[in-house]
Amino acid sequence: MEYEVATNLKSGKVRTIKGDVVEVEFLDEKPLQHELLIFEENPQTKLEVYYVGLDNRAICLCLEGVENLYRGAQIQRTGEAIKIPIGDQALGRVMDVFGNPIDSLGELMLENLGTVFRPAPKFQDVDSSKEILETGIKVIDFFTPFKKGGKVGLFGGAGVGKTVILSELMYNVSTYHQGISVFAGVGERIREGHELYELISSKGILNKVALVFGQMNENAATRFRVGFSALRLAEYFRDQERDVLFFMDNFYRFVQAGNEISTLLNTIPSEDGYQATLASDVGSFQERLVPTNRGSITSVQAVYVPADDLTDSGVQAALPYFDSTIILSRKVQEEGRYPSVDILNSSSSLIDPSIIGYDHYEAVIEAEKLIKRFSDLDRLVSIVGESELAPEDRTLYHRAKKLLNYMTQDLLVVSETTGKKGSFVPRGRTIMDVKEIISGKLDQIPDEKFTNIKDLREIGSR
Repeated sequence: MEYEVATNLKSGKVRTIKGDVVEVEFLDEKPLQHELLIFEENPQTKLEVYYVGLDNRAICLCLEGVENLYRGAQIQRTGEAIKIPIGDQALGRVMDVFGNPIDSLGELMLENLGTVFRPAPKFQDVDSSKEILETGIKVIDFFTPFKKGGKVGLFGGAGVGKTVILSELMYNVSTYHQGISVFAGVGERIREGHELYELISSKGILNKVALVFGQMNENAATRFRVGFSALRLAEYFRDQERDVLFFMDNFYRFVQAGNEISTLLNTIPSEDGYQATLASDVGSFQERLVPTNRGSITSVQAVYVPADDLTDSGVQAALPYFDSTIILSRKVQEEGRYPSVDILNSSSSLIDPSIIGYDHYEAVIEAEKLIKRFSDLDRLVSIVGESELAPEDRTLYHRAKKLLNYMTQDLLVVSETTGKKGSFVPRGRTIMDVKEIISGKLDQIPDEKFTNIKDLREIGSR
């Protein structure tokens, strides 16, 4: 069911203004939750009804132009929620929270508009099948395979490579799977948004991507809602029986924006100072990102981890929704291994022999055992040196090093920056190579030979 349109559109008056939170009094019929309001003197100033009190006063979020408002200003109801242009016309375009183009490529047609607030699909309409979506990134396809129609979280602190992996996934899916992508830029830097646009444009995939931005220079209310505008686009393509990739950078900024609004509302915070409505804020967004019987939405969301603390409540609120969690580690990055995935702390619900097959399942179990043993031995080596290890432990130590080095990879989207040709590696090839490393057949080859190779066939050519 879509948003219900009001019939009695009386105006109200501004009573108080506190940052992006505006209190408007309506003497006649109250507005509906999420209804869009406009300032009569300047229609560019737009507000969204956050909630309506019992005293005819509506608490609103000013999405644009709060500097134009004053006490007593007349606010007009529209009877509608935020709407954005949907359909193929959005592909190759960059929009703001209202669907206005911000790429200087002309206006978008307004005949086909979609309300950004919708209920989540009914349980019986959700598709529960488990199909693997191949990404071409060895460490991800092997240790944390993606579920088609599932949710993937990329967790990491500042500068560990979340955006690079996100860009690589967008490129690989658009190129090798011919999928449609929707990108939500929430609270990130303008420079990063521009770089992403230039990147996907130079790679020739811009016509398969729709981008919606609400960047860090915009107010909290805009950053809090821009993800829903992008989500509405993804839902449209899904309902048209198409498979969609939904990318979000950064989900934590969505949580942070909600917290800023909560502070302005003077509500009592919960754990870690976050808003009391944290769980419902996250749920209202994540529960709509699901595959249905008509099409699928596979979502990949970067989640900033403040101070590299995974126990932060804002991070923990998102964790239960993800089918695969990829933890990016600063320690791994400092060791020079890219992508900097912390293999032992990352996980996927698809690690099941009935889903990924027995070959892959057994290889993952053996590989994780080897890496766990390596982490124990590595601490010992850092204290007493490698020469003190027993011969058997020394063999396992170097075998694990080969495996970890093999999981490094040159990525396609940064090939011009690094000067190294990137690669897409099929999952089947990765499984074969890992089994060969674990078997010990390659123990005589130096560890460094395994770094940044596409597959084991490259070792012979070096």
